[in-house]
Amino acid sequence: MFTLIDSDSISFNGEAIRVVVFGDTHEHHRDLSIPEGDLLIHVGDITRNSFSPMAVQDFDAWLRQLPHRHKIVIPGNHDYGLADPAWQKLITSAILLINDGVELLGLKVWGTPITPVDHGHFGGATAVDREAQFRKIPDETNILISHGPPYGILDYEPGAAMPQGCRALLRAVNRIQPSLNVFGHIHGASGIMRSGKTLFVNAAVAGRNGYPVRKPRLICVSRSARESCT
Repeated sequence: MFTLIDSDSISFNGEAIRVVVFGDTHEHHRDLSIPEGDLLIHVGDITRNSFSPMAVQDFDAWLRQLPHRHKIVIPGNHDYGLADPAWQKLITSAILLINDGVELLGLKVWGTPITPVDHGHFGGATAVDREAQFRKIPDETNILISHGPPYGILDYEPGAAMPQGCRALLRAVNRIQPSLNVFGHIHGASGIMRSGKTLFVNAAVAGRNGYPVRKPRLICVSRSARESCT
């Protein structure tokens, strides 16, 4: 069971897993206070606009200093430089997922950077391409990390004409029904909601100007009656 908790006043009993989620740091990662946890997930937009690999190198050096046992990173639409294998090698302190999966702590995790506005850098240039990529996500996925939100779920930026999520991703989420879908991208829609079996978390920390205005979120995974998040 995945439960969102208050990272400022919490203790853990048993073997509950602490998952720290955040994204859209846009090179301001060093301005954040990161909660302790077992698994750290960054949902993309490490850089401002992939102007220089030095931003990725600094991000990786910062990650290396964090004590979390496991770390996962996906690119965002601003991180199109990470479509280059040379840039990908700069991420040495975390597992970089680009339309791929990994199993950690007994959890099956899949990461995809694809959004309708990434101009195809990560294999989703058209709606047909996005459908094909999302069909690769295994049905048994527990945690789905996507840079952008599914259509209609925490995807409405105040002042926008319409929701900005991805319809193809929504169809994939409805098929998979992961326990957790964490994403960012739409800064103004940061928040949480539960629908069916899935806890949805928009973990964007940036405000509209790109500077951090929110804290990373802490999620508890308790998998038996013996485990407690409080």
